[in-house]
Amino acid sequence: MTSVDVSDTGRFIAKLSPYFVETPAECPYGLDCIAIYHQAGFSFLPPVMLEEFLAAGYRRNGNTIYAMRCPDCKACVPIRLATDTFQPSRNMRRVRERNQDLDISVGPLEMTPEKLQLLDRFLHSRYPGRGSTGMDYYSGFFVNSLAPTMEISFRLSGQLVGVSIVDLAERSLSAVYFYFDPAFEKRSLGTFNILYLAELARREHCEYLYLGYWIKEVAAMAYKARFRPHYLLVNSEWEQVD
Repeated sequence: MTSVDVSDTGRFIAKLSPYFVETPAECPYGLDCIAIYHQAGFSFLPPVMLEEFLAAGYRRNGNTIYAMRCPDCKACVPIRLATDTFQPSRNMRRVRERNQDLDISVGPLEMTPEKLQLLDRFLHSRYPGRGSTGMDYYSGFFVNSLAPTMEISFRLSGQLVGVSIVDLAERSLSAVYFYFDPAFEKRSLGTFNILYLAELARREHCEYLYLGYWIKEVAAMAYKARFRPHYLLVNSEWEQVD
């Protein structure tokens, strides 16, 4: 492993600490512990400031910036890819080839009945019984004035099969959420989405693609470690994992 010092970012975050509060909640990933969100609301963050927060391991939820500060659990580990070093594996290249028939469009965040129906099907398949709806996710999670956000739509013969929500920082892209049609699960659309975002970030001369949290104990989050080399934020340092 090699390490990247983020001490300057740490000092920047420390200056803003009076604006943050600790909010307890049920673990959103189903782990047996109380989650503590270290969070603050902002009406707007310049891309350079969003970049600093991402480098410090923070995420966005609506107009809230947060990091997990759970006292009894350290499972949530921020993970990112460096666009100049990431190399897809042979299996990932197969996934990319398998999905070459998809039509991909990039545009502003837009809530439509078509997207809400697809997200509802995805949530019902992945998280049955939780009661969350696509409207809840768009209005409370995706939509914001805090940061520039875009949507990437994946279509097969005109049918919407996947949507990626992505924030734009000064030198990075941040993958906020991806949902897809469960009927196309065998296409490995989640993997294809990350491959597409990594290539998009490279084309736009972004240094990093932030993938949120890697959680070893949660299958839906553990797969991110297959993208190598990647970086994990451990003890305030980004460690490269080959």
